[in-house]
Amino acid sequence: MATSNLSHQISRPFPTACVSIRPPITAANNQKNPSPPLKPHRDHRKLSLKPKSKNHLNWAIKLSLAEQSPPKSTLDLEQLVGFLYEDLPHLFDDKGIDKSAYDERVFFRDPITKHDDLNGYLFNIALLKTLFTPQFYLHWVKPTGPYEITTRWTMVMKFMLLPWKPELVFTGTSVMGVNPENGKFCSHVDFWDSIEKNDYFSFEGLLELFKQLRIYKTPELESPKYQILKKTANYEVRQYDPFVVVETNGDKLSGSTGFNDVAGYIFGKNSTTEKIAMTTPVFTQAIDADLSKVSIQIVLPLDKETNSLPNPNKETVILRKLEGGVAAVIKFSGKPTEDSVREKEKMLRSNIIKDGLKPQPGCLFARYNDPGRTWTFIMRNEVLIWLYDFSLD
Repeated sequence: MATSNLSHQISRPFPTACVSIRPPITAANNQKNPSPPLKPHRDHRKLSLKPKSKNHLNWAIKLSLAEQSPPKSTLDLEQLVGFLYEDLPHLFDDKGIDKSAYDERVFFRDPITKHDDLNGYLFNIALLKTLFTPQFYLHWVKPTGPYEITTRWTMVMKFMLLPWKPELVFTGTSVMGVNPENGKFCSHVDFWDSIEKNDYFSFEGLLELFKQLRIYKTPELESPKYQILKKTANYEVRQYDPFVVVETNGDKLSGSTGFNDVAGYIFGKNSTTEKIAMTTPVFTQAIDADLSKVSIQIVLPLDKETNSLPNPNKETVILRKLEGGVAAVIKFSGKPTEDSVREKEKMLRSNIIKDGLKPQPGCLFARYNDPGRTWTFIMRNEVLIWLYDFSLD
């Protein structure tokens, strides 16, 4: 991720302040060292963008905000913050964003895309909508400078042109510059959490996109609901809703001991012989630091509550509601072994501690596929570790 503050000045039609670019502070660093109010930084770089034609304006960085006296303005950033909370959730739906809130010369850039006018900006939105059917989740919006607003978001997309329709996930922040002369947005610069080099053109960003095109076979079955809060280079952070499981004792994380008992419950071996719809994944949970005390779980449909479910026939089988929460998750393919699952848990725990997060003891291992019916290289497996006190601020 970029580490210097950039300020773009364009000869006309809008002033320097409206294309200010401030790299975001990571959530992990912010948790460890709460930041004071943002101040302009005197370090800056000079950058020139070649014109598309003789009539096209030359862009250049000449001054930092620290070296200028901002023009007098009656700009109400809090009003614009409220506007973005209302407007941005429509980014990819039929209503769309209110384009009248943007300058004709709006500057857009992410690690692999750039445009310098409103038509290009709107074209980029339309292209993503056509190719990826994105789902956009806005987490927060806040002022971060005299003429600057930062947003934090998650975008989940399915690439419809590939037969397996891979899911692509990007999280990050957008720094939006405001033209103090007219109160319109005139710059929009994205920073992805999953890469270090966010400057255009980022080969790291392109590689991140291609990595997410790989094949995973995920059954079209109901599974616990979650929202991806953050995607780093090594793991995802998810907010899980509560869900109910049928559970019994297991032997090891990658083992199947006890599976027939919990599967028997949903196939009708219960007090009312009720058959319950199959879901995914099958969880194996270890609740201690040594990963030795293990239970195996099948998730029950989301419309089921423990007080409305039939009782298990076996005393060793129980129903339990998990309250959900925030978990760090690492995803991998292949046939899992005890060594490989424990290695993934160790890797995940190391990465989240390095990033300043606080993991809880134990883990969950999730298996999404029937090993007898799925090719090994497309099997989807995950290791989850619940977190304490996670914040996106």
